[in-house]
Formats: sequence, structure tokens, C-alpha cells
Amino acid sequence: MLKNKQLMADSMLMFVTLSWGVSYYMMDLCLQEMGTFTLNAYRFGFAFIVAYAFFNKKMKNISKTTLIYGAIISLVLTIMYISATEAVKHTTLTNIGFLIALSVIITPALEFAISKKRPSNKLIIVVFICFIGIALMTLNEDFSVNRETLFGNILCLVTAFTCSVQLVLVGSAVKKEKVNASQLGVMLLGFTGIYFIILAFVFETPKLPVAGTVWFSVIFLAVLCTGLAYVAQAVAQQYTTASHAGVIFSLEPVFAAIAAYFLAGEVLNGRGYVGAALMLISILVMEINVEKIFKRKREINSNGK
Repeated sequence: MLKNKQLMADSMLMFVTLSWGVSYYMMDLCLQEMGTFTLNAYRFGFAFIVAYAFFNKKMKNISKTTLIYGAIISLVLTIMYISATEAVKHTTLTNIGFLIALSVIITPALEFAISKKRPSNKLIIVVFICFIGIALMTLNEDFSVNRETLFGNILCLVTAFTCSVQLVLVGSAVKKEKVNASQLGVMLLGFTGIYFIILAFVFETPKLPVAGTVWFSVIFLAVLCTGLAYVAQAVAQQYTTASHAGVIFSLEPVFAAIAAYFLAGEVLNGRGYVGAALMLISILVMEINVEKIFKRKREINSNGK
């Protein structure tokens, strides 16, 4: 029974990861009719409604501390989604998927920096491999800077960094006695939605989508990629391990590349695929505890004898 629940949980997380991979293409469709702030106002507004409806019973007696952390961390989340959405306009969908996934590596690097401890050898090696992968994916054939995608690639790195900052801040916040994790998650969606609504009315002229494909994309981004994704993640991680979730989430750039190929017709050159493979390997290495796996195998073998 437990294995069946874990399989179901892993399947839910896989669906969430798949939706995230497709989300960059959906964002590209939405940006044909609306601005960055308007799109994210819809996205987080609807997502908040979905998440609040699911966690309704847990949303009573929200502490002042939870609200303060929600308001502050949502500022980082707002910057993260501004850079991610703007990146769609300036670089390839494949680059976006792989570069933003670097948050998997930046997060532990930030934690090392904050704790002032020496980075692990694995982290140093992974960062080195990542730099090679980024160079192969983003530079021209003569290794000169590709000016056409440079700004978009920088925005992707900003997104990855702010994503890591947000994860570290959330990790710190939920350790506080007066902070409820579920309430904080829902309030992050709410505050971020409010910030984007304000930005949309100040800098853009908000309007409803016109084309059916854009309506579908907005709903897909809001409900599946954000609202239900948060709910599914919260539910699924009760029945699976953090390592399982980490490895599944690290497949997001693969799904992004597949979506870019079939939906947007993006094709990398041979060197680009090598760079993408190196980055995926580095992300997986960062998520998988190889030493623990080998230790478990040795224990099984010794018990078998």
C-alpha cells in the first residue's frame, strides 16, 4: 500500500514537473496579447484562489509573523517571475529551462555562503561542469558571446538566483515557531498576486485575453503550473522522499527542451546538446546522494551474506 502511495505521489510530482516544462511555451503565447505584469497578475491571482480553496481549513488564525514573511518573500518571488517572463522574450525556451534549473546548484552554494562553511567537493565539481555546459549552450561557434540571447540568458540566471534566495528564505521562515508552512505557501501566492496587480495597473493596461489559445495558456499557467502545482507538491511530499522529489524536479529542463522542440520548433546544434547533457548530469549529481546509495547497497549485500 505504501509503495502504491509513493508511486502515486511520484506521478503527481512528475505531472507538476511536466507542466513547469511546458509553462515557458505557454508564457510565450500569453505575451503576444499581454504584458509581463498583467500575465503574472492573472497567474498568481487565480493560483491563490485555487490554493486557498484547497487549504481553506488551514487558513484560520494566520499569525502576524507568517504575514510578514509572506509579504517580504513575495517581493523576491515577484522579481523572480518578472525576470523569468522577460527572459521568454529574449532567449530560447530550451536555454530558459536549463539555466533556471541551476537554482538546484545555487541554493546549496548560498547556504554554504551564509553558514560561512567551505563548499563540498561535489558542489565545486558540479559548478565547474555547469559552467562548461552553459558555455556550450549559450556561446557562439567561436566561443564569442551570443549578443542575441545574452540579455535573456542573464535574466535566466537572475531567475535561478532569486529562486534560490526564495528557497533559503522559506526554509528559514518555516523553522520559526509562529510560521505555518501551508499558510505561508498560500500567502506567498496572494501577496505576489497583489504586487503584480499593482504593477500591471501602474505600468500596463490590463485586459482580458482575446484568443482561445491565450485564455487556455493563462488558465494552464495559473491553475496547473502554479495553484494545483503547489497543492500537488504539498500533498505528494507526504508520501515520497525529498530525494525522490528533487530528482523528479530536476527533470524540468528536459521537459522544457522537449516542449520547445515539438511546440516551438527549437533545435539545438550538436554542441548545444552536449552542454545541455552536462548541465542535466550536474543537476542530477547535485540531487542524488551517490555515497548513500552505495552504502545502502553494501548493507544489503552484507545482510544477504
